[in-house]
Amino acid sequence: MIKKLGLLITVIICVTALLYPFIWGTRVADTQPREEQPTVEKPTVPEKPLHNVKLPNFAAIKDVKQKKAAFFDFIREPIEKANAKLRSQRAVLEIALMMTQFDEPLTDVQIDKVTDIFAEYGLGDEQISELSLRQALRKVDVIPKELVMMQAANESAWGTSRFARIGLNFFGQWCFSKGCGMVPKRRNQGAKHEVAVYQSVQEAVNAYFYNINTNSAYRELRDIRADLRQAQQPIDAKALTYGLMSYSERGEAYIEELQAMIDHNRTYFDE
Repeated sequence: MIKKLGLLITVIICVTALLYPFIWGTRVADTQPREEQPTVEKPTVPEKPLHNVKLPNFAAIKDVKQKKAAFFDFIREPIEKANAKLRSQRAVLEIALMMTQFDEPLTDVQIDKVTDIFAEYGLGDEQISELSLRQALRKVDVIPKELVMMQAANESAWGTSRFARIGLNFFGQWCFSKGCGMVPKRRNQGAKHEVAVYQSVQEAVNAYFYNINTNSAYRELRDIRADLRQAQQPIDAKALTYGLMSYSERGEAYIEELQAMIDHNRTYFDE
């Protein structure tokens, strides 16, 4: 009797073991780790330029000296043209100022030229006088190419940034109307600015010059420049960097970086 009872218990245990997975609704296979399905990455669609200018592929130049030389050769001519225009406009204003100081009348051609310059630099409502001409001369002045080159290199990562490649914006300049440029991918919530887009490198450089020479944020730079003029000192690039405190959120660190870049790259400026 005891043997039969033991045999019955053994049979029950065996049957229960066999039925256990089905009783609890779990298959042995479900308890094993599954192989991960390979992730299929969607192909990245290159962002199309918003201009028709063929830019050098600065990112492909691995040698640092060659990359710097290529970038400076690329940006130098537009900068020199912008400064040449400013020298020409400044000469018109200086002659007009000298004649005004000696009570000599300006010719109709001179008046037209001065009026156009006033309009361009936000002085369109001013009458031509010694005071207004002096005000104009504080704005209509050159910016050392060393400073412009270094800001272009810094802001565009030596011509490789998205904004430089897609929008020809080498100076990180903003615009504030919807659709005026490119929306930054990391723009703060609630911000409405865009990064301006240009159709030529000259247009981008001219916009930078105009911004520096007219924006109230850079009045200190213009004051430093005017003081150097008054003292008959050269318009020094490093001295003018102190007027760019508002150009970057980094403040003094940005100025120090620009000054270091000017020192380290002097050999490229006049090539």
